[in-house]
Amino acid sequence: MRDENCIFCKIANGEIPSSTVYEDDDFRVILDLGPASKGHALILPKQHYKDICEADMAVTGKILPLAAKIGSAMKKGLGASGFNVVQNNGTSAGQTVFHLHVHVIPRYENGPVMVAWNPGKAESRELEETAGILKNALAEELFTEEK
Repeated sequence: MRDENCIFCKIANGEIPSSTVYEDDDFRVILDLGPASKGHALILPKQHYKDICEADMAVTGKILPLAAKIGSAMKKGLGASGFNVVQNNGTSAGQTVFHLHVHVIPRYENGPVMVAWNPGKAESRELEETAGILKNALAEELFTEEK
């Protein structure tokens, strides 16, 4: 399925030109127009999914291996010393285009700090309580998926 009003659907399916670095039946990988660093790429599924929670498992199962190949090419071709794989879900997580997409951001020695956070502290009891809540919610998700 595609969304006629989605700019990433149009880019992924070749209706809007892009700097494409890879394409197959499921994905188009383009260079980001607002790059965090030189070579910043976006993996765009050709089918429309609002976010990773809506995506087909067959599609999501192909994304991480593709990101690894792109990151490896960034290291080999651009001299990147590493790369980040970033996928945002929801406005509060920084998602601005509601079409599943994955950022592959090359990192360079002495480059800017990005995709970082200051580690917080959590007590053992809080960790156990949070783990219990997540286990229950995950069990519900998996049970719903089986039906």
